[in-house]
Amino acid sequence: MPRQLHLSAALDSPGRFDAAHFTDLARLAERAALDFVTLDDSYTPEPGRLDALATFARLAPVTSGLGLVPTVTTTHTEPFHTSIAVNTLDWVSEGRAGWLVGVSDTEAEARAFGRRGTAPAEELWAEAADAADAASRLWDSWEDDAEIRDAATGRFVDRAKLHHIDFEGPYFSVRGPSITPRPPQGRPVIAVTVAAADLAPDAGPGGRARVATAARHADVVLLDAPDRATRLTAATELRLRGGEALRILARIPVALTTAAATAALLTEATEGGGGVDGFHLVPADPARDLAVLADHVVPALRERGLFRTGYTGRTLRDRLGLARPASRYASAATSSAASTTTTDISAAGTPATAGTPTRPAATAEVTR
Repeated sequence: MPRQLHLSAALDSPGRFDAAHFTDLARLAERAALDFVTLDDSYTPEPGRLDALATFARLAPVTSGLGLVPTVTTTHTEPFHTSIAVNTLDWVSEGRAGWLVGVSDTEAEARAFGRRGTAPAEELWAEAADAADAASRLWDSWEDDAEIRDAATGRFVDRAKLHHIDFEGPYFSVRGPSITPRPPQGRPVIAVTVAAADLAPDAGPGGRARVATAARHADVVLLDAPDRATRLTAATELRLRGGEALRILARIPVALTTAAATAALLTEATEGGGGVDGFHLVPADPARDLAVLADHVVPALRERGLFRTGYTGRTLRDRLGLARPASRYASAATSSAASTTTTDISAAGTPATAGTPTRPAATAEVTR
């Protein structure tokens, strides 16, 4: 049997700021049974811009199988807040959330915050790695069975199953635990975009730092490569660094305006060369191209045995064949006697002992 492909697509639509537009695109993508969709984001001031994560939170109730992977920028952002936002998306989508890690490198975006100037790419990606590490630990800070939710006795959570992560990195210090329970997926899927040039021997420090972040923290890499041979070399190197469980999808710009263009995409997918697990499509016209994908390309791939007939499993990790990770702190649980101690339910319904992000000076600012 041929190996089945993973397929995803970008919903980026410059100039479109209405939720209804993205709802229509998501429904087209779900009709094609794509693994997930992405949406770019930026801190560049632009009237009417929709926040990618908030947009996907709006799409979660109107979809049922489609993975939702918004870009969330780590620059100018605290990992404590990022972890909670992505965790919330995982809950409202019932386990279909991901996080496409982004950085901010423009003066305009820095001025919008007014806290710091721009930094070199290698520093931004090292900071992103720090943020991804802290967020993952915060997701793990609640054990899976930490919640009791017994309103009759006022017992909400087993305190012994909440863990202070006490994270100290070069850029962030976070005490924890999180203020939200562990995500349905354990950890939402983390994705990073990498260019083949970032893996070249003469790659600059920014490219090397991006690759190091992807190799250490990503579940999925969206790979930019100019041709199949370069893609194979880059994918091989990524697996050596990130492990065999890493899912690698080749980013391919598409404009499915003609039968020839559709045939070319089918040929590319059918040959499945380049050592990748599938393709992340970047449509020129998302509404048009996703419709062609759903009505023509995906059915043809199914006839060849290259794509599933529908969604399998419940979560995005299930779709991608990724294991649900255990909490790294579960083995450090205290004794059974201590585990009977619980926290009262607060008026807001969250544990009264929930942690907050801290720095050495008890602040939540980036230290340099």
